[in-house]
Amino acid sequence: MLGFLPTEQAVRIACFAGVFVVLVAWEFFAPRRVLHASKPQRWGSNLGLVFLNSLLLRFIAPLGAVGIAMFAESVGWGLFQYYDVPSWLAIFVSVILLDFAIYLQHVMFHAIPVLWRLHMVHHADLDFDVTTGLRFHTLEIMLSLGIKCTAIVLLGASPLAVLIFEVLLNATAMFNHSNVRIPLSLDRALRLVIVTPDMHRVHHSVIRREANSNFGFNLPWWDFLLGTYRSQPDSGHEGMTIGLSQFRDERVERLPWMLLLPFIGKLGSYPINRENGTAPSHEQESAPGMQADQFGENTLKDTPTPMRPMDGRRA
Repeated sequence: MLGFLPTEQAVRIACFAGVFVVLVAWEFFAPRRVLHASKPQRWGSNLGLVFLNSLLLRFIAPLGAVGIAMFAESVGWGLFQYYDVPSWLAIFVSVILLDFAIYLQHVMFHAIPVLWRLHMVHHADLDFDVTTGLRFHTLEIMLSLGIKCTAIVLLGASPLAVLIFEVLLNATAMFNHSNVRIPLSLDRALRLVIVTPDMHRVHHSVIRREANSNFGFNLPWWDFLLGTYRSQPDSGHEGMTIGLSQFRDERVERLPWMLLLPFIGKLGSYPINRENGTAPSHEQESAPGMQADQFGENTLKDTPTPMRPMDGRRA
C-alpha cells in the first residue's frame, strides 16, 4: 500500500512544477494587469511560505491526504466502501464532492472571524498572480488538511480519486490566481466549467461585497447554484484594487509579517457575519488615501501615496 506514496509525491511535484512554469511564462508574455508591489519581495515571501508549509506538512502529516485515503480504504471506512459503485463513478463523484467541501470551507473561512484572521494572509497580497494562489498561512494549511481528510474518510474516496483531486486543486488554484490575459469570449465559455482568473480576481477585490463572492477554487458551479457568483468587479479588472483595505503598504509582502498577521492584524469588516454590523462603507474600504499602521489600524493621510507601478513583464 505504501508503495503508492512515492509515485503520488512525484506526480504532484511534476504537475506543480509544470503548471507553475507555464503560468509564469504566460504572465510574462500576456499579463492581464500591471503589477504594483515589488515582485522579487512578493515572490520571495510567497514562495518562502510555500516552502515552509510544505516542510511542516511533511513533518506533521507525512502521508498527507492520499495516505489518509489509503488508510480509510484499508479499514473499510466511508460511503463508497459500503456500496458497490463502479470505480470510475466513485472517482468522479468523489472529486466533485471534495471540491464542494473546499467551497464550503472557503465560505466558512470568510464567515468565522477567527478563521478569517488566518485567511487574511491570502487576501492581503497587494497584487494578484500565480504565487497568490500558493500564499496561505501555515495554520490555515493545517486546518484545511484536517477538513479535507475528514471529507475523504466520510466519502471513502479512493487514493486515486484523492490524488486526482489534489493535482486538479493545486493546478486550478495557480491558474485562477494567475495574472494572465484570456480573450473575453473564451473566458465566458471557460467559466462555465472552471474558475477563470477574471472570475476569481473579483474575490480579491478590496471592496467587501466583491471579496465575499466567487468562492470556488476549481469548479464554478457552487457559486452559480448558491448565489455567491459575481461576474465582474465594479471598477473593471484594470481599475480594481487588490487586497484588504486595512493593509495597504508593502509590509504585507514580508514573510515574518505574513506569519504574524493573524495575531496582530486588524480584523477589518470583511467577515460575512458583519454584513449588518458596524462595518465601514464600501467607499471607506477603498478610499485611496487610507493607509494602515503596524497593526492594520486605518489612518487617513492628506494625500495618497500609491505604489510605483511596475511593468507587468518585469520582475
